[in-house]
Amino acid sequence: MVRWWLLTLACWLTVGPLSAWGLRRTWAQLATYFTWAALRYGLIFNRWAAAGLGLCLGLTVAILVAEARHFVFGLTRRERYLLLRTLRRDRTS
Repeated sequence: MVRWWLLTLACWLTVGPLSAWGLRRTWAQLATYFTWAALRYGLIFNRWAAAGLGLCLGLTVAILVAEARHFVFGLTRRERYLLLRTLRRDRTS
């Protein structure tokens, strides 16, 4: 899970600011007069920036859902097996 958190952080530190910068005109328009239609068209006409923000948000939501699943239900059998295998390998090394 640590790797996923690091990947998500790297995404927010690289792709996130570039995407927000690409949407700067849309943000200015929304600050003046917010409508859902303006937001929708701002994202439609800036597809690369919208895709970048979608990637960052998607990774964040996915990692939070996975963390919540681990918190509520615990590890799956496969995850437990892989963890135990890694621990055994580390002990023998």
